[in-house]
Amino acid sequence: MCIRRMEGNNNNVSSNPNVAGEAAGIKLESFESVSKYGRALLETPYRLADRVTGRSMDEVELVEVKKRSQHEMKKTLTWWDLIWFGLGSVVGSGIFVLTGVEVRNHVGPAVVLSYVISGISAMLSVFCYTEFAVEIPVAGGSFAYLRVELGDFVAYIASGNILLEYVVGGAAVARSWTSYFATLCNQDSDKFLIHARGLADDYSHLDPIAVVVLPVVGLFAVLSTKGSSRFNYVASIVHVVVLLFIIVAGLTKAQARNYSRDFLPFGPRGIFQAAAVLFFAYVGFDAVSTMAEETKNPGRDIPVGLIGSMTCITFLYCMLSATLCLMQRYNDVDEKAAFSVAFEAVGMSWAKYIVAFGALKGMTSVLLVGAVGQARYLTHIARAHLLPSWLARVNEKTGTPINATVTMLGATAIVAFFTSLDILSELLSISTLFLFSLVALALLVRRYYARGVTTQVNVVKFVLCVVLILGSSVASAIYWANTKKWVGYVVLVPLWFVGTVGIWVLVPLSKKPKVWGVPLVPFLPSACIGINVFLLGSLSKASFRRFGVWTGILLVYYLFVGLHASYDMAQMQKKERLETKTESTVDEENKSENHM
Repeated sequence: MCIRRMEGNNNNVSSNPNVAGEAAGIKLESFESVSKYGRALLETPYRLADRVTGRSMDEVELVEVKKRSQHEMKKTLTWWDLIWFGLGSVVGSGIFVLTGVEVRNHVGPAVVLSYVISGISAMLSVFCYTEFAVEIPVAGGSFAYLRVELGDFVAYIASGNILLEYVVGGAAVARSWTSYFATLCNQDSDKFLIHARGLADDYSHLDPIAVVVLPVVGLFAVLSTKGSSRFNYVASIVHVVVLLFIIVAGLTKAQARNYSRDFLPFGPRGIFQAAAVLFFAYVGFDAVSTMAEETKNPGRDIPVGLIGSMTCITFLYCMLSATLCLMQRYNDVDEKAAFSVAFEAVGMSWAKYIVAFGALKGMTSVLLVGAVGQARYLTHIARAHLLPSWLARVNEKTGTPINATVTMLGATAIVAFFTSLDILSELLSISTLFLFSLVALALLVRRYYARGVTTQVNVVKFVLCVVLILGSSVASAIYWANTKKWVGYVVLVPLWFVGTVGIWVLVPLSKKPKVWGVPLVPFLPSACIGINVFLLGSLSKASFRRFGVWTGILLVYYLFVGLHASYDMAQMQKKERLETKTESTVDEENKSENHM
């Protein structure tokens, strides 16, 4: 037996109504002693093969895994809360900071097209997330989705990068908060940073204000999810009002000549290069999917909340970026405080304080929703014992995962203190694009592959088509990164199309959604994969190096700790299901004997 209970309890996990202490009351055999850990390490190849090929089930994530938090999360959220959580989680530093950088250096007035492309990519991902969140409404978000469809190993590697996404995203927003706070105080954007000359340049501008802001926001996140929601939609309403003011006031100073000449000063490549970085501005909606466990009616509320908020966000981003480029010539746009400086340039200096105030409101909401979402994600990963089980605990009084919230905010504060925004934004984009591609792939697997249902011939056809989709997408990204020619896409795009049509025509659906499903399958998730992977080709080599180093660290931890904890838990679940099945058989036999 791979797992022993410390309390000598033989009750089945799923049938025991009182599972308080479950996470703390399980002792993993692999870690009981040095000798047992040594034997576990010797079995690493076998265990790795088991975990790579093993899959969780919807019911396991919804019932058994969820019970390891000791207490239930409170179901208090509606579609109204989710729409404002969506707005609050996304509209932050991306639009206010990165727009200026990309307009000036990579795309010019065509930045609106970059926002359209990255918005389409984000919307495709939103559809994929929505189906999963409705079908598997748990706090784990994409970790749970990938665990069910692509297996424990892929889910872990992806989840590690998601956690990095949350930490890096929160740090980026916290540093932007400091910059706009300085603007509101009529100071230079870097006024409150401390320059440490002994550190590398990208990590030498220390930000103590970001370290203070994060715990204050975290306090709201741990006290109450519903209270956080109320604070968020009040702050988000104020923020949306400010954004509408920027658009209306800015358009009164619009100059058509700023748009009519040099619309594409950096060429078509600049549009896609900027889109890959500006994708950062859409990051955050996945945090909303982690709140599915606390949603009253997931089947109705999640589609309305996620799709509705992303539609509003894409419209706002396109209008804001177009307004900026109509107010100023692209090479006059300020990189650090684009909108504030633009209003000064057109004689509306007083408006920069409104812009700074709105930016601060938006970033505060992003930090709050991020703190709520990332804690729930970490909680579900800990429920699977891939991380220490104390992170899975939900506080009985508040109904929130306090341990996970404090841990994530602590890591975010450390990164925010040292790291500059440009490093953070590129690292965030690569993790996000990688994750969203995997979620779209998982949706294809969910619809077209089911054990015991899909025939071997259909499995082979499905795998070949997926290889065509992934291969052509990766080849397109590499081709884009290494050449300015276009002839290669004449071959690569049709290959992607053949793979997608092949699934549609040759492979029958093995599973249909019960409540809400993504339309145009397999074309929509396949397009999601294609666009996200293609945008990866526009990111810098330094971003890929950092991504590779972090993934390597995750792999080392998994091979020495996470793999063995996860394997032990899987063995325990198999044994308990077998015991339950045996007990049920015995009960049925006893009933039959009594009737005779």
